[in-house]
Amino acid sequence: MLKKKIVDTVQQLRLASQQMPKIWNGRKSILEMKDADFKQWQQVEWLDSYFKFLCQKHFDGIIDIPGQKFGNTRFDGFCKTSWDFKAHAANTTNHTVITNDAEAIENTISDYGYYGVILAIGEVEYDDEENTFKKWQNQLTLKQCRYEISRINRGAMSRSRKIQFVLSEVHFICLNSGTLNQCSGLFQTGFRNSDGTSKGPKIVINIRKIPDAALVATEIFYGKMYLNEGF
Repeated sequence: MLKKKIVDTVQQLRLASQQMPKIWNGRKSILEMKDADFKQWQQVEWLDSYFKFLCQKHFDGIIDIPGQKFGNTRFDGFCKTSWDFKAHAANTTNHTVITNDAEAIENTISDYGYYGVILAIGEVEYDDEENTFKKWQNQLTLKQCRYEISRINRGAMSRSRKIQFVLSEVHFICLNSGTLNQCSGLFQTGFRNSDGTSKGPKIVINIRKIPDAALVATEIFYGKMYLNEGF
């Protein structure tokens, strides 16, 4: 059974999440992070970065941000256990979320009994055919990210970038070893860092397979709750 202290913390976080903006415009969100000197403002995938930014702003005093470090891995937050903050598009065919280093998650579950994920879900809009947003973002950062350079070197097609997100719900999820095994797999096995050292695999979670027992609370902003509807 989930510890009462964790449940109480989640309820505080849920109430605090009510103050988050419902519509996240890409340009405004990036500029807001830039003006606040948020270190992740230059990330191409600005959606996750902006949610982390909002969590840092609205969860202040409830949860420690950043969280604890296990080896080379640091979690996004800590309060009673380790937490990561993730944002996900509802209008997609891919319902998986890449979380964190598998060994670090195993260690935090061993130490605290659970691993927490705060998951924002909403519908996204994408860039136009002229890649107007991409050109603006690249010009603002004045550099190509490692992902973009790697994509070009591989000859892979450029993915359309997200330009807006309409927040529909925030889920507060606590996974123990049993519930994590029911909804997760490994990602990035066999990869290496730029210095040649082995890169540990990450845990990827299938949102549609998250057990009800792991869903501690949900804050609804717009429409129906996607998580239990299977999208």
